[in-house]
Amino acid sequence: MVRRNMGNRLTNYEVSMVKAMVEDTGLQDQDIQSYFTRPARTINHARISDIRHGRARNSVNRASPEELQGFFDQWPGYDLETGLSTDGDDLVVKAREAMIAAVYVFNSAGLYFKTELFIVTAIISWTYAMHAWFRKHRIDYRYSVRGEVQLTANGAEKYIELGACLRHERNPLSNGVRKNLEFLLEIRHEIEHRSTQKIDEAVGAKLQACCLNFNSFIKREFGPQCGLDRRLSLALQFSTFGTDQRNYLKKESNLPRHIEMTIDHFENNLTEDEISDPAYRYNVVFVPVIKQRRSAADSAVEFIKAETQEERARVSQIFLREVDRKRYTATQVVGLMKTAGYPNFSIRNHTELWQKLDAKRSEAGLGNRGDYQGSWVWFESWVRRVRAHCEENAEKYA
Repeated sequence: MVRRNMGNRLTNYEVSMVKAMVEDTGLQDQDIQSYFTRPARTINHARISDIRHGRARNSVNRASPEELQGFFDQWPGYDLETGLSTDGDDLVVKAREAMIAAVYVFNSAGLYFKTELFIVTAIISWTYAMHAWFRKHRIDYRYSVRGEVQLTANGAEKYIELGACLRHERNPLSNGVRKNLEFLLEIRHEIEHRSTQKIDEAVGAKLQACCLNFNSFIKREFGPQCGLDRRLSLALQFSTFGTDQRNYLKKESNLPRHIEMTIDHFENNLTEDEISDPAYRYNVVFVPVIKQRRSAADSAVEFIKAETQEERARVSQIFLREVDRKRYTATQVVGLMKTAGYPNFSIRNHTELWQKLDAKRSEAGLGNRGDYQGSWVWFESWVRRVRAHCEENAEKYA
């Protein structure tokens, strides 16, 4: 017997149980009603009364004593937190569980291919979620050819895959969400047909967007109690990343060529607005929270979404400044070189070097504007670069 949730309407399966309860248990209408009302669905008391007195659903046969006992044994049959039934709301339940599994796997320590596992599982999650939305709006999501529903080799009805869901004329997703999922589908195809490795850095922002998009969609379409934000917490890690370590990791990432080409090909067809859409690629800056009062430092990190002009300005400041980074004036850099055994290295030599290398451009990350107007300070990375220059020209400066 097919058991599908039709909003606040009892399914045929449930009606058969109501009839058995009326005839066999002696339960009052309000007691019977309590078995079918849950946080995500309220059954009107009159529906039970109409069934009892034969005013509705007469075509449905009552359940057998064995079936009724099985119903009682499995009751309540729904999640107490969300109110989702494992029968009528099975697609939403599966969608949530698949996304939870995807995030758990990605946050698990010691996995080398966690991105690939996340993408495959998240696509399964989104497929269930889209099917649940189609079912909710009574849209047929089966494959059909000239009106004939297609079947699998085993005789089961074939449901459309996620790509077809995204192309459906009544697809409810925004352009940014669709582009995000289309991107992940492209990467999934590469995962299926070719081995991948070390792609975490390249697609991480898209994975984060995928999670947030799913949470927003499931809450909007099936109720706020279905959200995953209360269930999945911030992932903790044992490592911290400094500039040198981060640059080394990027240098050594060796993104597979076929993945790189897939990303380039996909994003070359996107507009600047589509690429910067948080629903497509979600970027955040998080920095340690340092407070003077212990009671004010409950959060380990502060997340900045950069969605407003003020937030974007703050992100720019954070990217250009590292907490407690040691800074050097030009005179101090020259003094360090003299101490290191290069007494002939002068301020003029220093100026010529940074001008030649255009070292003050912001993306170089070698220095920053000082605390006073017109001043400039250099970071440790620039000191190392100057020292290398002196070593290469030792005869000139020694």
